[in-house]
Amino acid sequence: MNDVLHLSLLRVHGAWQYRWIGLGAACVVAVLAAAGLHFYNDRYEATARVHVNTQTVLKPLMRELAAQPDIDLQVRMLARTLITHPRIEKLVDSLQFVDKSASPRMREQVIGKLVTAIRLEGSTHGNLYTISYKDQDPVRARRVVHSLVEMFVESNTVNKRQDSQQARQFIDEQIAEYEKKLSEAENRLKEFKVKNFGVSGATNQDFFARMAATSDEVNRLRLELGAAEQSRDALRRELNSEIPQLPTEALPFRAAAAPSESETRLEAQRRLLDDLLRRYTDEHPDVVATRRNISLMEAQRRQEAEAQRRGAQGSAPTNPVFQQLRVSLAQAEAQVASLRSQLAVQQGRLEIVRGQASKMPQVEADLAQLNRDYDVLRRNHQQLIERRESAALGIKLDDSSQLAEFRIIEPASVASKAVFPSRGILAMGAFVLAIAAGIAAALGLTFVYPTVFDEKQLQAATKRPVLGGVSIAFDKVARRASRIQAMRFAGTAAVFLALNSAWLGWVLVGNKI
Repeated sequence: MNDVLHLSLLRVHGAWQYRWIGLGAACVVAVLAAAGLHFYNDRYEATARVHVNTQTVLKPLMRELAAQPDIDLQVRMLARTLITHPRIEKLVDSLQFVDKSASPRMREQVIGKLVTAIRLEGSTHGNLYTISYKDQDPVRARRVVHSLVEMFVESNTVNKRQDSQQARQFIDEQIAEYEKKLSEAENRLKEFKVKNFGVSGATNQDFFARMAATSDEVNRLRLELGAAEQSRDALRRELNSEIPQLPTEALPFRAAAAPSESETRLEAQRRLLDDLLRRYTDEHPDVVATRRNISLMEAQRRQEAEAQRRGAQGSAPTNPVFQQLRVSLAQAEAQVASLRSQLAVQQGRLEIVRGQASKMPQVEADLAQLNRDYDVLRRNHQQLIERRESAALGIKLDDSSQLAEFRIIEPASVASKAVFPSRGILAMGAFVLAIAAGIAAALGLTFVYPTVFDEKQLQAATKRPVLGGVSIAFDKVARRASRIQAMRFAGTAAVFLALNSAWLGWVLVGNKI
């Protein structure tokens, strides 16, 4: 501890040698600080506080009727976008921060400084916002804050009206697009049902029931056709074994000319056609087949008549049994032809039903997909219409009342005192800095040009033992000269302190600090 104290005293003693240099450095710093402070202007802060009340009475009442955006989120977003380049540019034009003849670069610099200087702070609880701005001109600072408050309040109504109109326009565009998509989906569904008529809309049970009924009908017709063919074959065998002509003596009298075989068959087909027409329409396969047979038989009958006229045809059979067998055979042939036609028709129907049944899973899947797409489009279209009505009600609600109320808690005002650091505080700092600069300059020279004052310093500097020392003896003249120099320095230092104190007092009184 004694060594530290001793070393400190030696440093002070060494700094005393450079006292004039230190005093000069203090004077230079004081003059520079005073000159710099002369061009420094105090800045005044203007502030305003705005409270946004979003908990109005209409908000819970219209919750389920009208579309209501997140008012708190909108207010926060509005506060964040208040200090933007377009808004500050409008503020610069309205308050005439720069001349109209100023260059675009200077204009951008002014706008950039304003964007940096303006502060908008919100409270953590509640929508309470503080707008502040610092400027050398207190009147201009207050005008800037007042304009910002007006922009903050007015932009809520403008932005909300623009948002409502944009939302209404967007919903209308979406509804028109969905109506077009809905029409296309309806056309696709209609075309699909027309293309798959008889398949779409039916179930697997319906097809299985139709297949079973058609299959039973085919089996029944096959059995009847088999029985009819056996009956026809039996009639053919009997007809082949029967004699067509009876002996002349066996005839009891000359009978009238009996109808020919072709006439008998033709008459049977005509009776069958009458019976079919009573049960079916003209387009029925059995009716078509019977008419075709009648046409063929009529053509055959005309040929027989032509042959008889030419004498090519022999005498008609006279055996009544033979004649009856021929009639029965013609009826059996007609019945076989009818059964075959019906069987072909039913088999065709069965194949059609089987083909439709094989396509049924894919048709059901396609129909389900079309219905699902149509239902999604219809549901979205309905929701858009509902939202449009809700948006329209919300627009009317916005026009009639405000869901958010802006209250100016504190209007724009400027403090009477300049903000930190003021000219007075800077002046005191400059005074202290000048004194510190003088002391630092004197002490710094002791490190640059060290001086040895005693044996310990000499031993520490040379790293060699010191045998002894010789002291200096001052006479009266030397002591008197030393006192005069000390008094001269003290007087100069006092003048320096007095001038700085007077300057500091003038600054403090001028700024009322």
